[in-house]
Amino acid sequence: MSGATYAAAGVDIEAGDRAVELMKEWVAKTRRPEVLGGIGGFAGLFDASALKAYDRPLLATSTDGVGTKVAIAQRLGKHDTIGRDLVGMVVDDLVVCGAEPLFMTDYIATGKVVPEVIAGIVKGIAEGCVLAGCALVGGETAEHPGLLAPGEYDVAGAGTGVVEADKVLGAERVRQGDVLVAMASSGAHSNGYSLLRHVFFDVAGWQLDREVPEFGRTLGAELLEPTRIYSLDCLALIAATEVHAFSHITGGGVAANIARIIPAGLEARLDRATWTPPAVFGTVGALGGVATLELEKTLNMGVGMVAVLPAESVDEALRVLAGRGLPSWVCGEVTAAEQGAATVGGAKGGDGAAALHGEYAK
Repeated sequence: MSGATYAAAGVDIEAGDRAVELMKEWVAKTRRPEVLGGIGGFAGLFDASALKAYDRPLLATSTDGVGTKVAIAQRLGKHDTIGRDLVGMVVDDLVVCGAEPLFMTDYIATGKVVPEVIAGIVKGIAEGCVLAGCALVGGETAEHPGLLAPGEYDVAGAGTGVVEADKVLGAERVRQGDVLVAMASSGAHSNGYSLLRHVFFDVAGWQLDREVPEFGRTLGAELLEPTRIYSLDCLALIAATEVHAFSHITGGGVAANIARIIPAGLEARLDRATWTPPAVFGTVGALGGVATLELEKTLNMGVGMVAVLPAESVDEALRVLAGRGLPSWVCGEVTAAEQGAATVGGAKGGDGAAALHGEYAK
C-alpha cells in the first residue's frame, strides 16, 4: 500500500506552479525601475538607493484585505477585479500621510488552487498596482484544504511607501477654517459587505443576477464594482497645491474617518446637502430598514477620499481633480469644536471630531 502524499492531503504543488506561470505576465506589467529580479525568489527586491534623493525619507507601511466582498466574486465566478479592491485598500492608506506607494506584496489563501482563478486574482492586483503607480514585488499562494472549501479564497496585501519627513500630512497641519473636498467613491468599495449581503440576500432575498433599474445594471455588477484607487490623484494634489491632510473613507464611514485627522479642539462639519449618495446606499437602507446613521457609520455613502486644504487652495484642487476625471466637491469645513454638539470621534484613534449635518441632496 502506498503511503500518504501531500496531494492526497489536498495540496496540489503542480497546480501552484501552473498558477505562478499564468500570473507572470501580469506581475511584469507593474514593474518599476527599482525592482530587481522576478517571480521565483524567496523575497522581492526593491532598490532603495532612490531614497538617497530624500533628506529624511520615512517609510510608510499598510496592510489590509477586502473583507467579505470576496464572497461576491466567488458567487459570480468573476475573480479578476477583487485584486483592485485589495490594492485600493492598501495604497490609499499609504497616501493619506503623503507617501508615494512604492511596492506591494499579496497573500492568497484558498481551499484548492485553481490556476486560472489565482491568475485572475493576481491580474486584478497587478492592474490595481498600475493604477496606483506601485510595483507588485512578490506574494504567496497557500492551499488550505479542510479550512477553506475548494471554491473559497481570501486575499490580503501589504504595501510600502515613502514620504519626506517634513512633508508628512496629518492632523498636526489642520487648522480652523480649512475646507473639506470630497472625492467620489465608485460604490461601496470594500467595506460594509456583511451588512450589504445580509440585507440583499437574507432580508430581501435578491439574487446577484437581478436587474436593478436604480443601479442601471445587475446587483452582482454593482456589488463587485472595484474600489476606486486615489493614490495618484492625491499625489497630484500634493504636487499642485497645499494639502494639510487626507482621510481614506473605509470602515466606520465618513465622519469617523475624518475625525481621525482633526486635531483636538476642532471639528469637521460636513454638509450632506452637497452630494447625493449613489443608489446602492439608499436601496440597502430602504430594503433593510437601516437607519441613516447606521448606514453612515458602516458605508462610505459615495465618498471615498477627503482632502483637507486651506481655503485658498480649494479652487486649484477642484481643477486638478476635474482634469483627472475624478468627481469632487466641497463638502464641509473645519471649525472650532462646539460644547455639547453631537459629533463622532475617530473610529480608530485620534483626538478630533466630525459630524454630518442636514439632509442629502435628492
